[in-house]
Amino acid sequence: MGEKKFKRTTVTAALPYANGGVHIGHLAGVYVPSDIYARYLRLKKEEVVFIGGSDEHGVPITLRAKKEGVTPQDVCDRYHKMIKDSFKEFGISFDVYSRTTSEIHHKFASDFFRKLYDDGKLIEQESEQLYDEEAKQFLADRYVVGECPHCHNEHAYGDQCEKCGSDLSPMELINPQSTISGSKPVIKATKNWYLPLNDYQEWLKQWILNDHKEWRPNVYGQCKSWLDMDLQPRAMTRDLNWGIPVPVEGAEGKVLYVWFDAPIGYISNTKELCDSNPEQFGSWQKWWQDPETRLVHFIGKDNIVFHCLIFPSMLKAHGNYILPDNVPSNEFLNLENDKISTSRNWAVWLHEYLIDFPNKQDVLRYVLTANAPETKDNNFTWKDFQERNNSELVAVYGNFVNRALQLTQKYWNGVVPVCGELLAVDSQTIQEFKDVKEKVESYLNAFKFREAQKEAMNLARIGNRYITECEPWKVWKTDPKRVETILYISLQLVANLSIAFEPFLPFSSKELRNMINLPEYDWAQLGSTDILPAGHKLNEPHLLFDKIEDEAIEAQLKKLEDTKKANEAASYVAEPIKNEVSFDDFEKLDIRVGHILHCEKVKKSKKLLMFTIDDGTGTERTILSGIAAYYEPEQLIGKDVLFVANFPPRKMMGIESQGMILSAVNFDGSLSVTTTLGEVKPGSQVG
Repeated sequence: MGEKKFKRTTVTAALPYANGGVHIGHLAGVYVPSDIYARYLRLKKEEVVFIGGSDEHGVPITLRAKKEGVTPQDVCDRYHKMIKDSFKEFGISFDVYSRTTSEIHHKFASDFFRKLYDDGKLIEQESEQLYDEEAKQFLADRYVVGECPHCHNEHAYGDQCEKCGSDLSPMELINPQSTISGSKPVIKATKNWYLPLNDYQEWLKQWILNDHKEWRPNVYGQCKSWLDMDLQPRAMTRDLNWGIPVPVEGAEGKVLYVWFDAPIGYISNTKELCDSNPEQFGSWQKWWQDPETRLVHFIGKDNIVFHCLIFPSMLKAHGNYILPDNVPSNEFLNLENDKISTSRNWAVWLHEYLIDFPNKQDVLRYVLTANAPETKDNNFTWKDFQERNNSELVAVYGNFVNRALQLTQKYWNGVVPVCGELLAVDSQTIQEFKDVKEKVESYLNAFKFREAQKEAMNLARIGNRYITECEPWKVWKTDPKRVETILYISLQLVANLSIAFEPFLPFSSKELRNMINLPEYDWAQLGSTDILPAGHKLNEPHLLFDKIEDEAIEAQLKKLEDTKKANEAASYVAEPIKNEVSFDDFEKLDIRVGHILHCEKVKKSKKLLMFTIDDGTGTERTILSGIAAYYEPEQLIGKDVLFVANFPPRKMMGIESQGMILSAVNFDGSLSVTTTLGEVKPGSQVG
């Protein structure tokens, strides 16, 4: 199966969900590798389409719309534009980027379902679901809240408890409540249409487990575990009012399940592209129904089941469609050693990155590819981002290019010199990079993007080593002819770099080709030593990459720290109230206002501050408090504070403390001394 020769390739990238922006996890998992691959195929002059679009149906969009007091379409319009613009600015080279709320998609998905229905490929099943009698609608999982049966969190959702992490169903919740009306839902029977995946079990086993053993272990393994458990019928429709209406009589109030309609978006978006430009792309059927077309899905690991089991079964049930030849799925990317989470805003958002780091698209592309989670979960840190930029892009790639171009500018006024007699060091260097094309291609063909980029960067390492060893700035004084050869070979390496990095770093590659005046280039030239002929005039050189300073990184870390604090504040739940005490017991406490006259750190103690307080009696009072980690003494002098006056004296560090200053512990562990709003006489009682 892997040896089959195809005439063309359909490349799809998972449709991002239009209820928020795109973050680095999405980029590393799906969009950067798919773009590299599509660019690579184009460079080889292969026939390829690269399909993308926004997924715009489903419950989360309705929830966000309800929360913001807008329509679901408003939500989709906002985020579709944000995502589309961000992708374009970042250089993701889709041939089409459309959306599942388009008219073309609605008709296509509806017709697709109807054919399955008419052909008897769907089964009707009744199930019991929670129903809101006030709102007169069935409740999707996220529209139900209640008490978690495991940890007794009272705000668990119908699909998951976010406190203990348990997967739930709405029926498991204790005292369930509708988030729409606030009423208690009732159980009601409803009919939906299911795809009997069990009917395709044996076929899927043969197609995946026997015919596609070359798939990545994470993809193959996840498919196998599902197939080993035996597949069950899967609902293709839902009781919702946002989505594509089910095109069947008696299906009022039901829509196509978002996971049924979303992958069909790949096909409808291709149709939209082909209909708008038939001369260039031909018919959509060529890309989806011709056995000589190769289909490759780029996805994250959370989408494996849908793209490898459910969508292929839908295509098989429909008939006439090709099936994915490969599904290169990546693992997850973490951020600063913590799982990326959109709900917690723990992410680096693409639209924000493009503002914070203008003209540095390639830096992020490079780092995400270098850290690509191809075989296991990986981690993104801002320090690593800075380090890779400064020590690899600037100090290796940029440094070599700058040395070669500046020396050519200095000695030959920016003209490529003639290559003279080759010495052993020259021949060895040429030998080192002549097979770069073969190496890069072998890795890209196997979807090993990290290794492929390493091979591209190796050209710069070879170049730096060569130019350092040959020392043209020294040789110039005694043998200018020799320098001509050194710089000729160096410039060929520079030209090779501008081609080799094109799939990975398109912006800097274009900039570099402009510097070396290479408007026309061919992937087939990679590894050649005659890309820039002698006498060729170069343009004015400048630095290809800039250092990223500590301040820029600290600003990003500060942003994440602020996010963490905001999350803690939002999730804060007060400790349970202590047991009741009688008023008489409370009155035994004598809480007073004290004016701080003096405050100092207690010697040999990291925790204690010593206060001298005017307590209104005419005699100064000494109180020790373990709050040195939170305040400098001078911050507190002159403040009016509350203290317990009738605790028995207690010795600490040999000093007698006469009372206790009252403080409040915040959600984040910080501490705030309790003070009065206005000026109050020392000794005034609190109660």
